[in-house]
Amino acid sequence: MINISFPDGAVKQYENGITALEVAKSISEGLARKVLAATINGQVWDAKRPIYSDASLKLLTWDDGDAKSTFWHSSAHLMAEAVEALFPGVKFWVGPAIEKGFYYDMDLGDRKMTEEDLAALEKKMQELAKKNSDYIRKEIPKEQAIAYFSEKGDEYKLDLLQNLNDGEITFYTQGDFTDLCRGPHIPNTSFIKAIKLTNIAGAYWKGDEKNKQLTRLYGITFPNQKELDEYLAMLEEAKKRDHRKLGKELGIYTMDDDVGPGLPLWMPNGTIIIEELEKLAKATEEAAGYKRVVTPHIAKESMYLTSGHLPYYADSMFPPMEMDGEKYYLKAMNCPHHHKIFSAEPKSYRDMPYRIAEYGTCYRYEQSGELFGLMRVRCLHMNDAHIYCTKEQFFQEFKAVNDMYLKYFKIFGIDKYVMRLSLHSPEKLGQKYVNEPALWIETEAMVRQVLIDTNTPFIEVPDEAAFYGPKIDVQIWSTIGREFTLATNQVDFNSGRKFKLEYTTQSNETDIPLIIHRAPLGTHERFIGFLLEHYAGKFPVWLSPLQVKILPISDKFLPYASAVKQSLRNAGVRVEIDERNEKIGKKIREAELGRVPYMLVLGEKEMNENKLSVRRQGKGDIGSIEVDEFISNIATEIFERKSIE
Repeated sequence: MINISFPDGAVKQYENGITALEVAKSISEGLARKVLAATINGQVWDAKRPIYSDASLKLLTWDDGDAKSTFWHSSAHLMAEAVEALFPGVKFWVGPAIEKGFYYDMDLGDRKMTEEDLAALEKKMQELAKKNSDYIRKEIPKEQAIAYFSEKGDEYKLDLLQNLNDGEITFYTQGDFTDLCRGPHIPNTSFIKAIKLTNIAGAYWKGDEKNKQLTRLYGITFPNQKELDEYLAMLEEAKKRDHRKLGKELGIYTMDDDVGPGLPLWMPNGTIIIEELEKLAKATEEAAGYKRVVTPHIAKESMYLTSGHLPYYADSMFPPMEMDGEKYYLKAMNCPHHHKIFSAEPKSYRDMPYRIAEYGTCYRYEQSGELFGLMRVRCLHMNDAHIYCTKEQFFQEFKAVNDMYLKYFKIFGIDKYVMRLSLHSPEKLGQKYVNEPALWIETEAMVRQVLIDTNTPFIEVPDEAAFYGPKIDVQIWSTIGREFTLATNQVDFNSGRKFKLEYTTQSNETDIPLIIHRAPLGTHERFIGFLLEHYAGKFPVWLSPLQVKILPISDKFLPYASAVKQSLRNAGVRVEIDERNEKIGKKIREAELGRVPYMLVLGEKEMNENKLSVRRQGKGDIGSIEVDEFISNIATEIFERKSIE
């Protein structure tokens, strides 16, 4: 008999070799019909995998993130089975679950997959799913696995096997399809009810441009048609809100081949948004006691060797430049420069906490296949700051940073968010992480305590910390439910020693500060990309590049329009006049399409009464108002940075 512990603290005895699915059945048949996988001692397992020792067990159903991931990875295998049936001889590389759905990279030889093939593949997947085929896990000796894929002439799986040892190799089979796979998988294909293949793309093998380009087929599945329909509706809305489309339509930014991929050029409208965000950040940080600094765009290799970014981060940095016998790198992060500013002058406990902030420009070498509009770029402007504090000050300083996030969420109408507490992996100390086990445990506990004591929603994610300490990644959701990683809040217990940072304590001794890296608004690029999609291009008034469009009915009213414009400009409002000799209906439609928050229609009545006929973007005519009253109202709306109602 073995002991199984449940999340509620209960412990029950079961026969050795029982499966999670059998445990579920012992509780209720209804529960068993919903179980997709299980967490055994913190690891996600097949629901049908036997358990041979005492274990903690959590049953996973569709609402659990790990269950969705398992469901979608299993769907990738189902898709591969369908592809193999319609494209005999296909070879597969990897087929992971992703944030929404899954993909599989495959070598189709001389054949090409087209959009016309997707309907046939979906139909085949539906047919295969209805066979209720079990996903069968089998441990395979390495020699046998090599022989299997050698016979198939599959160089991709043979390459994967090179880095695996006996005891690490498992095959999964469902129906007529077998693949090398770690798993886990759902019990059988019958759970997969609704299927949509969404996109065909190219992907270089191993992400290397020098390798062969494979076909990447994307898809998504659900346990019922209703959820698929809702997802597809959301997808259609997301297409309308695509920041690349809106960025072009609204004149926010552009990309140019002569400048280079991943290097956006900010146009006048985009620059206004950047400046408004900077004003917000600077005012917020000044009120919180930050001092502003500016640092160079390049630095010597020696500084990045000291920080540890070389060699840890070398793949994400641009190649060095040789000057005067020294290597210089484009700045990929601001922190080492800020450490040098801290150390430039002696510090005492009276100077702590020492907070410095910068909208620093950084350059990161993202692979060309990973570049995506404003979301993944090679030049980024970061709302960065570093706080140097004592251990006693840490709680309050870390809490203050979290409070700053909450303030920003309210301003931008972000209602759904969660903090991802990224922890280290003890097995990777000295490789991926600084080899200081005691400090890892201590600082992770400190961050966790702040989140608990402030009732901040968070989840813990192992093996995703920065190399120098635990971090929080801020996950936010747009109004249509799309998830984004906004920013980060990191603890650094390593750089203080590496850069010999110190301060004099009250007892006249020296100590090393703790360092908090924080960037609540992330980068201009990513955050503006998010805002474009979040607002569908309809920015709140304070952030809108053009806040008011004056629409005179005819040329006769241009002098009055000019006077109104000047009064608005004197109040700091961004305003233009549509002076074209066009019908007022056309002017209104075009101002609406341009997402201008306020439109002022001016005719005989308005001019004679010194009033404005006001239209609100998306709401239509909201009535007539005195000029001074409108100016007072919009000035207040801008000053208070009101969000969209």
